[in-house]
Order: sequence, then structure tokens, then C-alpha cells
Amino acid sequence: MRDAHGATLSETTVETKSPISAIDRLMLQLSSVRFGVALLVILAAACMVGMIVMQANMEGFNKYYAELTPSQKLLYGKLGFFDIYHTWYFNALLLVLSLNIVLSSIDNFPKAWTFISRPKLEASLQWLGGQEQHAAVAVRDDDSERVASRVAAACRSLGWKTTVTERDGKTFIFAERGAWNRLGAYAVHVALLVIFVGGFLTAQLGHTGQVAFGPGESASEMTETVFELDRARQLTVKLPFEVECTDIQQKLIDKTGPTSPVNTLDWLTTIRIKDPERGVTEGVVHMNTPFDYRGYRFFQSSFIADGKARSIMLRVTPDQQGAKAEEISLMRNGTAQLSDGSVVKFAGFYSDFVLNGSRGDSKSPEYNNPAAAIQIVNASGEAARGFAFEPSAAGVGPMVGRAIGSYRVELAGFEKVGAAHVLSVQKDPGATVVYVGFTLLMLTLAAVFLFSHQRVWALVTRGEGANFEITLGGNTSRNRLAFEDRFKRLVRELSATEASEL
Repeated sequence: MRDAHGATLSETTVETKSPISAIDRLMLQLSSVRFGVALLVILAAACMVGMIVMQANMEGFNKYYAELTPSQKLLYGKLGFFDIYHTWYFNALLLVLSLNIVLSSIDNFPKAWTFISRPKLEASLQWLGGQEQHAAVAVRDDDSERVASRVAAACRSLGWKTTVTERDGKTFIFAERGAWNRLGAYAVHVALLVIFVGGFLTAQLGHTGQVAFGPGESASEMTETVFELDRARQLTVKLPFEVECTDIQQKLIDKTGPTSPVNTLDWLTTIRIKDPERGVTEGVVHMNTPFDYRGYRFFQSSFIADGKARSIMLRVTPDQQGAKAEEISLMRNGTAQLSDGSVVKFAGFYSDFVLNGSRGDSKSPEYNNPAAAIQIVNASGEAARGFAFEPSAAGVGPMVGRAIGSYRVELAGFEKVGAAHVLSVQKDPGATVVYVGFTLLMLTLAAVFLFSHQRVWALVTRGEGANFEITLGGNTSRNRLAFEDRFKRLVRELSATEASEL
């Protein structure tokens, strides 16, 4: 191209940056630390919702749900707040946050690895003077190697590993400890990913349901509550084994008081698991001690408070003049033998006895008028049925004081218990993974915050005459006060060595 005078114009090349593709922008966003922090905040907010809004698998949820307004039921149900840890968006948050952790680790790991693979062994005077800790010590000696050995020995005595190098007539001593601490953040990332994997396994493959049964009853399935907008429905989940309740017990603070939770020390449910693969397994579920079997965990959830008796104490007297009474103890549905060979069976219990035709019944779950149904079979095989009441119940009804066969039977005492226990059954395939992740997280956090990467450089240069000058500088990744104290000890040790030689 030529100008008006015919001269050739020089061509200039303008460098322009190529536009960033949408994929690159997406990858930059996904690997951004700021984006990861934002995701963590959102995830924490979702967890807060899970703590504020009662979840469907918690005890007392039915009462909580019934007290909500129709609009709350609709809104919470549509947003999945009743089971937030199993919603698609909660799992999506875990997935994207996991991807962010992986990508940001890939971006930043090479820089952290250089601290270990290629440590900085040399440093200039100006650079040393700009470190957070720096000092200069003059020594009288005519051998630079001996001075360097003295500095290296002092560093090793303080727990630093040393490397001595020489270049252009200068001697450098590099000392460090805890270089692995630079990788601590990535160990924390691994622990978080392990926890997320465990949580994802639980959300996708786990189940939480309930089984309600009393002694002698069995169950081979559990019921799980699921939501469709504002409507809850019960989903039946088949168990790979059969669970039989063999006994229930309630330890009371005041044995004469009610069977309410405030008067209870512990609930115990004795179960027998019949597994086609592993045979029969016995177990006990306590209030604070669940029972684990094949990836299933059994918790105490609640109880049916209809007044029953686990065991009774009877005072049995033959219906004869001057006969002596016998006291016997019977477990639920158990039997005991009298001295004359008669067999007494504990056939039932009514907390607030009322006669319903010829059969007994309870008009309330309270222990207002307790009575035990008794069957006595004498030595000749004749059977008689009746009811045993407390002595204080005399005159309450027509059945009180009536003989059972040829015996007068009184209810001398009984052990209170509910009619049935409700166990929460949880299949949690990710539980072990989560436990491993949290253990790893605690260990790595302790390692990251309790230790640090400390680095010290020393440059040995010749001074005037036979003197050498040692210029020191150093820094640390964290815990600066401890590093400052260690650095000052190094300076004092070098100064003290020089003074003792003088």
C-alpha cells in the first residue's frame, strides 16, 4: 500500500486475543474458589432448612405435619423440604461442589507440589531482607565451609532439614520442615469428597422406615413416608430378613410412676433376626445404643403407651381355711408351678380393667385399676380362668376377689411396659464411607492447622578481613509466632557460638 507521495507504508501486525470459548469459561467458573465458597454457603443453607423443617423420617413428624397450614404443606412439599437430603437439587449441589473441588485441586496442585519437588535453595541479600523474619550474624573464621557447617548444624538442632549449595563463590544453606503441609488442603479435599460420596450413596440407595411390634410379633417389611407435593403416603419396603420381637422392657426412674418419656431411663427391644443367608441372630435395641445388622441399623423411635405388664408377682392362696399363700413371679405369657403341682399362666394384662361381657378390657392406657388375666391348671388337668387384682381394688367390680378354680389370687406387683415399641430401621450404605471421611477430615484439619511449612535461608558471604557474614531470612505458611520463636533461637545459637569462640 502506498501513500499520496507514492511511498510504501509499513504494515503493522496487531495482536488480538482469541475469544474464550464457552467451554473454557465454564471450566474456569467450575474451578473457581469463589464459586466453591458460594456453593458451600448454599449447601449450608439447605442443611439449615433440613434442621428447621422436621424431616419425614423423624419421630413426631406426623404431629408436626398435621399442625402445618395447607399453604405450608404445599410449599414445603413442592420444594422437597420434608426430605431435603434426598431431593435432586441437594444431590446436584453435592455433585457440582465435588466437581469444583476436583478442578480447583487440579489447577492449584502443581504450584503446591513445587514446594516439595523443586524447593528454592538460593536467595539474594535483597530477597532475604524482605522476609518476615530476617537477621544478620557476623562470625570470625577463615573457612566458609566451616561456617556453613555451623549454620547447618544449628538448623538441624532446631528440627530443620538442611541443604548446602555453592554458586559463584557464595554458600547457601536452605533449611525447612513440614513441606508436606503444603499438600494438607488437598487431603482435606479428599476427605470432603469421601463424605460427599457417602452421602450420595445414602441418598440414592438408603431407606429409612419404621417397624412397630410387640412381643411375639414379627415383621419382614418396614413403612417409609414419602411425599407428593402436600400429600404424604406410606411406602412399604421389603426387608431381606424377618425380625421377631421377643421382649420389650422399659426402665423407669420411678417404678410407681407413669410410663411417659420423662420418667424413662431406657427402652429395650429384644429382637431375633431370621435370615435365610446367615441363620438366626439375637440382638437388643437400646434407646442410645442401636443394633446393626447387614447394613441395617435399628433405633428406638417411639412406643405405644397402652399400659401392659412385662412381668407380674402373684400371691396365690388355696381356697381352704388356714391355707398358706405362695408368691410366684411370671413373665409375659409365662408359667409357674405351685407346690401342689398346679400350673399358673400369665395370660394377659389390663391397666384400667373393665368387664366387656365375659372378657376383660382396658378403658384407658393409665394404670388406674390394673388386673392380670390368669389361667390355673390343677394336677388333675382341670383348667380355670379369672382375673387377679391388687388388694386395694377390693369392691371395685364383681370380678374382684372371685376365686380362680380353688385358689384366691392377688396381684402383688407388676413391671410396667408399653404395648409395643416402634423401631426406626435405617439402611445406610454410605454410613461407613461417611465415618471414614469425617475421621480423615478431622485428622487432616488437625495436621493442616497444628503444623506448618517453615523455610529458612542463610547466605554466607565474606566480610572484612577473616570475617564472614551470615544473612538469614525465613517464612512460614502459618503459626507465625512459633516460627518467630524458633528463628530467634537460631540467631541466638549462632551468636552464642561466635561469642564463645571469641
